[in-house]
Amino acid sequence: MQFELTKAFIEEVREHLDNGNKSAVAGLIADLHPADVAEIMQQFRDEHARDFFELLAQEKRADVFLELDEDWREAVLSSLSSEEIARQIIDEIDSDDAADLISELPEKQQQEVMSLLEDDEQADDIRQLMRYPEDSAGGIMAKELVMVREDWTIAQGIREMRKQAEEVNEVYTIYVVNEQEKLIGTLSLKQMVFNPSSVRATFKDVATKEAPIFIRAQESAEEAAKVMEKYDLVALPVVDEAGRLLGRITIDDVVDIMKEEAERDYQMASGLSDKVDVSDTVWEVTRARLPWLVIGLMGGLLVANVISVYEAEIAKITQLALFMPLIAAMGGNVGVQSSAIVVQGLANSSIDMQKLLPRLAKEFIVAMVSGLICASIVLGYNIVFEDSTLLGFTVGLALFSVIIFAALFGTFVPLMLNRFKIDPAVATGPFITTSNDIIGLAIYFMIARQFFNLG
Repeated sequence: MQFELTKAFIEEVREHLDNGNKSAVAGLIADLHPADVAEIMQQFRDEHARDFFELLAQEKRADVFLELDEDWREAVLSSLSSEEIARQIIDEIDSDDAADLISELPEKQQQEVMSLLEDDEQADDIRQLMRYPEDSAGGIMAKELVMVREDWTIAQGIREMRKQAEEVNEVYTIYVVNEQEKLIGTLSLKQMVFNPSSVRATFKDVATKEAPIFIRAQESAEEAAKVMEKYDLVALPVVDEAGRLLGRITIDDVVDIMKEEAERDYQMASGLSDKVDVSDTVWEVTRARLPWLVIGLMGGLLVANVISVYEAEIAKITQLALFMPLIAAMGGNVGVQSSAIVVQGLANSSIDMQKLLPRLAKEFIVAMVSGLICASIVLGYNIVFEDSTLLGFTVGLALFSVIIFAALFGTFVPLMLNRFKIDPAVATGPFITTSNDIIGLAIYFMIARQFFNLG
């Protein structure tokens, strides 16, 4: 049954903590999943970090720690000594998580924690992982896996696998390598258990004959996520340039990468230049927001200049001013819609960069249909409520033109940004909206000038 965190439960835990009744709190959280315990911990102030951590069973501490958000993890780490970090956390987690955790510590403490690790092989694995960039496949891989040699017999392999499996929490796939430890094939547990071959058969005989799917350590973590999504993998082997097996990336690591990427793109599309959290300082939040606000401000000043250029036209036909917000809003909305679709397509690799013209042609047709419908509605409104057919045609044609321009602009910009290795998510936010405001109003007034002979 799924645990539900209620206000009453939180109040009960808080009361026990205030009264110093730690054993009661320990009883309440003893049988809960680590993710639920982490959720409970995060309802309290950081000064309770040490108290909660000491209440947990030794074998559960590391699992709960990994479920905590960044601020609480920092609070827990700051309350523990280097020896406690090494013994109670690092020794109990996979090498990839250990490498990420140690890299967050001050340099002096990193060295202290590494020197306190009793398992030399584990320490060596962590050092190797810390050499890779954080956003690379090597940076998110774990060294723990089950690996067999192609010339081993099934019986021999089973004995070796039992030893290796002690260090692996989840065995998804068995990796088959040659004498140089180059990956040559894979084997699922089902194939192992139900294979009709004799226990004297070698792994070369029973391994999957298809070329194994892998990723090189230097490639990006985002590329690893795409490969796993494409081939529906729960684990992806990582190799070096020579094809030697280095480690594996599991689905939980990829989910974290996809979540972080989605959050980053959403914030960028909202006009945030850096990742921000609710716990960030006023200066950090301001620094993330201010660049795009300034860009928006400059765009607003340009819009004001465009309006001032056509001030005489507005003075003669005051009704033109009524539809300025409509033109700007529709242009911005259409542009954001188009750019969002393109950015999503680029993210999941469903858009072929070699076929830009078909993409633009399709967007042009969609924009024409949408523009005709919206222009017809505006024309009808003006005829009925404004009693001005000329104004209706002016606004309708302007709206039609702006929708087509905004759709093509919203499609073209992220494609070009992507081609120049700039994150296309930038295009879905204030950049598109501000640009369409300026150009949309210019189109509107140029058409109005022609219709009303205001030249």
